[in-house]
Amino acid sequence: MYQDIFPEELSQWQRKGASLIDVREPYEFEMGHVPGTKNIPLGELSVRISEVPDNVVLICASGNRSGRAAGFLSQQGYHKVANLMGGTQGWMMRGREIEL
Repeated sequence: MYQDIFPEELSQWQRKGASLIDVREPYEFEMGHVPGTKNIPLGELSVRISEVPDNVVLICASGNRSGRAAGFLSQQGYHKVANLMGGTQGWMMRGREIEL
């Protein structure tokens, strides 16, 4: 099972060692992403699963794709998995910084 988190909770997860993975396509990632994220597109997640640590927050544009990714990782036995609700759109709407 995974947890849906709000942007305000992200720093708590990071302090506890969570890695950030953005599951959008590379062209979307290059247009701006949450600072410190690694890009592993949803379509590549199953073949790149070895790159995903157990403690992870998944991010996409709105929270939909990252929710699917979080569900997949939970099914694969991952225990510390979170989905950033609202994705990068919600992040930016709250005035948070993005990297290009």
